[in-house]
Amino acid sequence: MKNIHPQYFSTSKVVCACGNSFTTGSTKQEMHVEICSNCHPFYTGKQMLIDTAGIVEKFRSRAAKAKIKLPKKTKA
Repeated sequence: MKNIHPQYFSTSKVVCACGNSFTTGSTKQEMHVEICSNCHPFYTGKQMLIDTAGIVEKFRSRAAKAKIKLPKKTKA
């Protein structure tokens, strides 16, 4: 059972699409990623927050209106 583990590189290079690069430990010597902590909206503070409370309230009002039904007219 020798040599079943992949080779580990303690100084592998990670290159982001934004141009940022850093080193980390990995089984690949060099990695290319699309997004990193330097350009991710959550870490940069540019994340857009969605007002889910307004959406929920709109749904509840529509659901309440759907429950109220007019009585059916009967034929005489």
